[in-house]
Amino acid sequence: MAGGGAAPPPKQEEMQPHPVKDQLPSVSYCITSPPPWPEAIILGFQHYIVMLGTSVIIPSALVPQMGGGNEEKARVIQTLLFVAGINTLCQSFFGTRLPAVMGGSYTVVAPTISIIMAGRYSNETDPHEKFVRTMRGTQGALIIASTIQIILGFSGLWRNVVRFLSPLSAVPLISLAGFGLYELGFPGVAKCVEIGLPEIILMLIFSQYLPHAIHVAKPVFDRFSVIFTIAIVWLYAYILTASGAYKNARTRTQVHCRVDRSGLISGAPWINVPYPFQWGAPTFDAGECFAMMMASFVALVESTGTFIAVSRYASATMIPPSVLGRGIGWQGIGTLLGAFFGTANGTAVSVENAGLLALTHVGSRRVVQISAGFMIFFSILGKFGAIFASIPLPIFAALYCIFFAYIGACGLSFLQFCNLNSFRTKFIMGFSLFMGLSVPQYFNEYTSVAGYGPVHTGARWFNDMINVPFSSKPFVAVLVAFFLDNTIQRRDTTVQRDRGYHWWNKFRSFKTDSRSEEFYSLPFNLNKFFPSV
Repeated sequence: MAGGGAAPPPKQEEMQPHPVKDQLPSVSYCITSPPPWPEAIILGFQHYIVMLGTSVIIPSALVPQMGGGNEEKARVIQTLLFVAGINTLCQSFFGTRLPAVMGGSYTVVAPTISIIMAGRYSNETDPHEKFVRTMRGTQGALIIASTIQIILGFSGLWRNVVRFLSPLSAVPLISLAGFGLYELGFPGVAKCVEIGLPEIILMLIFSQYLPHAIHVAKPVFDRFSVIFTIAIVWLYAYILTASGAYKNARTRTQVHCRVDRSGLISGAPWINVPYPFQWGAPTFDAGECFAMMMASFVALVESTGTFIAVSRYASATMIPPSVLGRGIGWQGIGTLLGAFFGTANGTAVSVENAGLLALTHVGSRRVVQISAGFMIFFSILGKFGAIFASIPLPIFAALYCIFFAYIGACGLSFLQFCNLNSFRTKFIMGFSLFMGLSVPQYFNEYTSVAGYGPVHTGARWFNDMINVPFSSKPFVAVLVAFFLDNTIQRRDTTVQRDRGYHWWNKFRSFKTDSRSEEFYSLPFNLNKFFPSV
């Protein structure tokens, strides 16, 4: 053996960035692959429980101001759940075909309160009569407002707008669709911190730590963490209530902490089938219709971001603009149905349920369709549905801290398609996110101090048309990002790559990527009659 020096040290492997992925890996069940039926039913029930939060919060805030009591509140919640179930089924079969739960919209709350405060209802002395008249006024405004979503969706106009969306301009839209709802997170937990905080801690333990500490054949703790933790904390809240812990507490504390203060179980009928115009014929006011139309447009923009997040967490490819337009059209039909039935609210994609897809790693369409079945079933069997709807709201607020964070993180993940070393990218991303937080903060602060928005003229409807969109964080953020991204050096070839436009180019038409057929084609051979472009 010939002598010589020692062998050179092995060459250190060069660091490589993580590869860009069109579809999210590590999803257990994607959009077209359902879990086994027993697991799918439990997961569907979990989606139903999660969407209860918004379905209870919105009517609980609006119905008392309208003059309604516990009975009216229970009926509106049942109606909202019933319509949400129908809309979710329609969206999953004929809309985007994504596992998106369609629930209530926080954006519509502001113009609804404006209708409640209208002068023509203030002289009504009978609370029930005032409730009915106000409900009919919101129904009329929502019927007209739904036409915005239906026309923009089915006419192809919204499809043409979305074609100019790049990964860079999508980041602030999707991120603030999640992060922008931070007021509903920990501030809600803090309303009863002894219940809300244990829910957050248990959710972290069950979903993030136990799966790695206790090895089982199938994922159990993370996949069903919502059911486990709600059962534990709800029981704990019941024990606190029964033991008299809140006997001498303030009324506000009792409402948020006790399990017997919602009034839903006593107010709900045993069996009630919601039906169109159950409160009477809608009434129409031109100004209120204009204000509600603007809120409907803002809800459309926000849902666009959430649809994209759902497609990501379902491990589907980027949703083609034509399919997105189809989904927005069906969202408009959902708003119209809600107006007919009398929910006092519009329709939007549930952000919390989109976050649940991420937590469970299950993006199956069948699971969400099963959850829609639970919504319809429990909305008809009023007493049973009211039991679940009486879960203390700080528990839901704790869940929102996790689910909204997942959607915000999904938006940031689209930066993988962009050049983060570009000063143009940094400016557009940073400025749009900042303005998306800062402008609504100004509008909301002004409103909380003065009792009305910065735009304050004699025409309430005009005030709402300006104040509502600029109070929406995703709307302001995407407005700024979309404008800047499509005007600053847009035609530069290098810029096209920096903004990630080339990554989504193959998804701008339905037929340019073969996977679109698998994820988004209509059932029952309907593509022959309603082709996607």
